[in-house]
Amino acid sequence: MKKVLIIVGPTGVGKTEFSLKIAKKYNLDIISGDSIQVYKGLDIGSAKIKDTQGIVHYGIDILENTEKYSVVDFQNLARNIIDNNDVSMIVGGTGFYIKACIYDYEFVEEDLDDAVYDEYKDKTNEELYELLKEIDYESSKKIHVNNRKRIIRALIISKQGISKSEIEKKQKKELIYDAYIVGCTMDRKTLYERINKRVLLMIEEGLENEVKLLLDSGLSFDDLSMQGIGYKEWKEYFSGDIDKDEVIRLIQRNSRNFAKRQYTWFNNQMDVNWVNMLDEDEIKDILKRIDKWIKD
Repeated sequence: MKKVLIIVGPTGVGKTEFSLKIAKKYNLDIISGDSIQVYKGLDIGSAKIKDTQGIVHYGIDILENTEKYSVVDFQNLARNIIDNNDVSMIVGGTGFYIKACIYDYEFVEEDLDDAVYDEYKDKTNEELYELLKEIDYESSKKIHVNNRKRIIRALIISKQGISKSEIEKKQKKELIYDAYIVGCTMDRKTLYERINKRVLLMIEEGLENEVKLLLDSGLSFDDLSMQGIGYKEWKEYFSGDIDKDEVIRLIQRNSRNFAKRQYTWFNNQMDVNWVNMLDEDEIKDILKRIDKWIKD
C-alpha cells in the first residue's frame, strides 16, 4: 500500500515551514491541498508559497483564474501522483479534498457546463437551500445555508438521478493508502494573533492591488476563484459600500472563524496526530514518529 504523509491544520499555523523541513529530509514532493492556490494570479490572498526551497509542489498555479476546480479534480491530480511514488506528501487545509483523496470516495461525473450554474446564479442562498431540502433533505442537514458552493454541487448531483446522500451511504469510507496524518496546532490566542498579523502583512504586500488587477483582467466576484477568504471581502469595498479598515476586519474575522471550523472538521473527520508548533519537544517527538513510519 502506498504511503501518504499528510500535514493538515488551520490557516496560519505554520504548515508550510514544517512540511518543507520534512520534504527536504526525505526528498519528497509536496501536493498542495488548497482549493485557491491552484489559480494563477491569486497569490497574496491565498498565502501562496514564495520560496519552495527546491521542493517540487503540485497543485499550485495550474489553472487560469476563470476556470473551475472541484474535489474531483484534486482527487484525480493527487491520486495520480501518489500511485506513482512510494511515499507522497499532501499539505493543506482543505480537509474534504484531502479526505476524498485518501479514502474510497467516488464521485458521479458532474455537469459543469456554465448553463447549469446559470440556472442557480440568480437565486439567494436561502432559495437554493430550500430547493435542496426538497430534493435531498439528508444532504441539506449536513450543509450550512450559506455554503453556496456545496449546495449547488449537491443540486447538480441530484439532477443525475442519485442524491449526494445516497452516494455517501454506498461508500465504506475506508483508507485506500497507508496514511499518516499530522495536525499542526497551537493555542487559540496565539493562532488568532498570528492570523491577524498575517492579514496585515498581506495588505502591506499589496493585496488590494492584486484584487484590482484580477478585476481589471475581467474576473468578477461571482467567479469561483474569487470566493475564497481574502478575496470575497473586497466586493463591497470596490462598490464603495465599506472602507479598507472594514475589509481588513472582515478578512481577519473570517480567517479566524475558518480556522475554528478547520479544527472542528479535522477532529471529527480524520485520525489526526496533533503537534504543538510552539513546543520543540512535541515537534521532535512527531518527527521521530514520522521517521519510523516512513522507514517501516
